[in-house]
Amino acid sequence: MGERKGTNLYYPPDYDPRAGGLNKFLGTHALRERARKLHMGILIIRFEMPYNIWCNGCGNHIGMGVRYNAEKKKVGMYYSTPLYQFRMKCHLCDNHFEIKTDPANLDYIIVSGARRQENRWDPKQNEQVVPETKEVSCRLYDDAMYKLEHGIEDKKVAKSRNSVLESAIALNENIWKDDYSSNCAMRALFRDRKKELQKKQADDHALLKKTGLEINLVNEHEDDIKLAKLLTYKKGTRKQEGIELKRLVSIIRSKNKKKISSSNDRLKLQSQESPKTQEITNNATTSKTRSSSISLVSYDSSSTDSDT
Repeated sequence: MGERKGTNLYYPPDYDPRAGGLNKFLGTHALRERARKLHMGILIIRFEMPYNIWCNGCGNHIGMGVRYNAEKKKVGMYYSTPLYQFRMKCHLCDNHFEIKTDPANLDYIIVSGARRQENRWDPKQNEQVVPETKEVSCRLYDDAMYKLEHGIEDKKVAKSRNSVLESAIALNENIWKDDYSSNCAMRALFRDRKKELQKKQADDHALLKKTGLEINLVNEHEDDIKLAKLLTYKKGTRKQEGIELKRLVSIIRSKNKKKISSSNDRLKLQSQESPKTQEITNNATTSKTRSSSISLVSYDSSSTDSDT
């Protein structure tokens, strides 16, 4: 990799090989901007947060693994191991926090600007495999009797946990003995569930498109369905029925007025005819008017009853 980069560098025409190298000739550093504070013993590196912290400036949470451009400098020695300190700026505010290495405990220590989020617990409570401490490992190496006692206790713990392991293995074998049928059943269950979700999404999309809304629909509930049914029942009240009856009565009255006006015109024409024919037509018109008045009275009575 270094050779490829070296052969691809641009050498100006006035380059002199006696200068000792291209960086020395140009008066630059190989690390460019990362080495701008190298004369102060500070190197710019890419630092990754070793654990979760809380920023003291803005109070926001910064998760483990977030990377920063940090200023790295040497602050001391732990025997033959150098101690490094890293200074970086919070990406959410103007606060700076400093973290240094702790080789004695294989950890990092926050110097200033932040506080560590404590998520520690006893691994023995979760029945985890706990590595031996330095004191126990040194004693196992030096004391033969302690090593023997420690081994006997380990055997007792192993015997007490054998039954639990055997039951877990047996349960796993019973469930996954026929892995093909189990896989088929699981895939069928997932397939049916996926079809239901797709159908529901299609119905929701059609409803939103019909109403012209852009909201997130929630699942239906039985109480909502009952309430909607009650609201639709209340819409069909007697008042609306009475309004419909009044509208029908007005239509019938207008039709009867037209008939009466046409019958009057006929009477004027028949006045010029014989008296016998005139009597017959008069009797017919009076019967028609009586029937129309009776029908109007019946419609009026029905409309008033519906209003009440």
